[in-house]
Amino acid sequence: MLSERSGMMVIVSSPSGVGKTTLVKLLAKRNKDFEVSISNTTRIPRENEIDGKDYYFVSEKIFKNLIKKQSFYEYAKVFKNFYGTLKDPVFKNLSKGKNVLFDIDWQGTQQLKKRITDQKLVTIFILPPGIEVLRNRLVNRDQDGKQLAKH
Repeated sequence: MLSERSGMMVIVSSPSGVGKTTLVKLLAKRNKDFEVSISNTTRIPRENEIDGKDYYFVSEKIFKNLIKKQSFYEYAKVFKNFYGTLKDPVFKNLSKGKNVLFDIDWQGTQQLKKRITDQKLVTIFILPPGIEVLRNRLVNRDQDGKQLAKH
């Protein structure tokens, strides 16, 4: 059971490359009542990413063990890698009265909307200015774009 000053869950969702991570980090930086939920992932860190700050980078074996233990609020497999939000850190922040910001995809958003019935939940979906702009962003940042460039 959460305290009376329980925070709310705010999901910012979009396709890759639209800017949800930038938006979430900016919101948290400008408002101390917000904490960013750090997801676990099985993918390899990108050049500028820090374990424990951007993601918790774990092996697929560890991730699947966490699934078996029902440790995640939500998880999904995207581009051959798993991503998921652990319940424990989210619960701790909410019980301290913090609002928790989620930077997750549409699959995770749908799971949270189904599972969270006893909490305040706000969802925000960000659209790209256009499909060509999105394709260019992904290809130019040279991360997930290699997969899209083939299509």
